[in-house]
Amino acid sequence: MSKIIVTVLLLSAYLFGSDAGAEGSTDIVQRTINFLIFAGILFYILAEPVKSYFSGRSTGIADELEKVQERLRESKRLKEAAEHKIEEAEHFANELSESSKKENKILSDKILAQSEQDLEIITKQNVALMELEKRKMVREVVSEVMNDVMNSSNDALGKEAMTEILKKKVA
Repeated sequence: MSKIIVTVLLLSAYLFGSDAGAEGSTDIVQRTINFLIFAGILFYILAEPVKSYFSGRSTGIADELEKVQERLRESKRLKEAAEHKIEEAEHFANELSESSKKENKILSDKILAQSEQDLEIITKQNVALMELEKRKMVREVVSEVMNDVMNSSNDALGKEAMTEILKKKVA
C-alpha cells in the first residue's frame, strides 16, 4: 500500500511540475503540491525512525528514572539501617556505662574490704610483734639482773635471796 502511495506521489510530482516561468503565470498550486509530496515522502521515510528514536529515548529515560528511584529506595533503606545501628550502639553504650559503674562500685567495695582486712592483719601482727619484743625485753632484763646478782655475790646469796631480787626487778 505504501509503495503505491509513494509511486502516485512521485508521478504526480512529475505530472504537476510545470514550466510556469515560460508561460508567464504563477505556479503556486504546483509548488504547493510538490511541497506536500516532498513533505509526505519525508514523513514516510523519517516517521518510523523518529518514532522509534523517541520511544527508545522515553524508554531509556523511564529506565534511568526507575534506576534512580531504586537507588533512592536503597539509600533510604541503608539510612534507616544505619540509624537503627546508631540507636543500638547508643543503647549498648548506655548499658556498658551502667555496667562499668556497677563493676567500679563492686571493685571499690572489694578493695576497701581487702584494705580493711589487711589493716586488721597488720594491726594483729603489730600487736604480736610488740608482745614478742616485750618478752624479749623481759628476758634481757631478767638475764641482766641474774648476771648482776651472780656476779655480785656468788656465795652470799642463796636461792631465797635471788628469788626476792628477781621479784623486785620484775615487778
